[in-house]
Amino acid sequence: MPMIGSTDRAPLVGLPCCTRLVGEHPTHWVGEKYITAVSDAADAVPLLVPALARRFDPEDIVGRIDGLLLTGSRSNVEPHHYGGAPSAEGTLHDPPRDALTLPLIRAAVDGGLPVLAICRGVQELNVALGGTLHQRVHEVAGRLDHRAPEGSAERRYARDAHRVRLAAGGLLEHIAGAPELVVNSLHAQGIDRLAPPLAIEAEAPDGQIEAARHRMAAFVVGVQWHPEYRVLDDPFGRALFAAFGAACRAFARRRGR
Repeated sequence: MPMIGSTDRAPLVGLPCCTRLVGEHPTHWVGEKYITAVSDAADAVPLLVPALARRFDPEDIVGRIDGLLLTGSRSNVEPHHYGGAPSAEGTLHDPPRDALTLPLIRAAVDGGLPVLAICRGVQELNVALGGTLHQRVHEVAGRLDHRAPEGSAERRYARDAHRVRLAAGGLLEHIAGAPELVVNSLHAQGIDRLAPPLAIEAEAPDGQIEAARHRMAAFVVGVQWHPEYRVLDDPFGRALFAAFGAACRAFARRRGR
């Protein structure tokens, strides 16, 4: 990794935190697999951004970082943010994360910041830009059950859940060097109506949108699956994070940093 302060320093990537109680203690956290994917595959410095939206100006955060990674989470975006019906009883939400990420996404897009969004992250990207979500994809007629199987992390994150068809001529097809991928699947919530600024980058066999990119941005892309899991062992995941890191370095150079 380039030394900070060198002529081609490692870019700084912000990772918004989830919130969770650990015993009686509120915590702000990001899973290690996302942190190491940024450091090892994107060749960037990960910076965790606490979910304290009331303390932070999203434009100020955007002004201090060179890229934004929106991670997956067990929680769902609260449906009132996209005019959805109340969630089923027992659905896990994270209002502090919503309060941080949704305005931060809009500020990032407005500021030309590279954005990579994963799982919950692509759902946040869609909602922040005016789209809606299916809260329970497996209950939508004609859709597959996209939830993870029970068992170990290796079983849940195995990259053999289903194929995705990549949009011809799209960013992900270019990164993959192929028209389709076989991916993992660990989500109940998923994109319903696509936000107007976004274009479909991948679809599952059942028609569920699996990836999207911003039509006008240099690098704003989200995927529903988890390329960060054992990223260095996954050719596509490694290439995706490398492309994200390159976009972040280019953005930093344009800013003169």
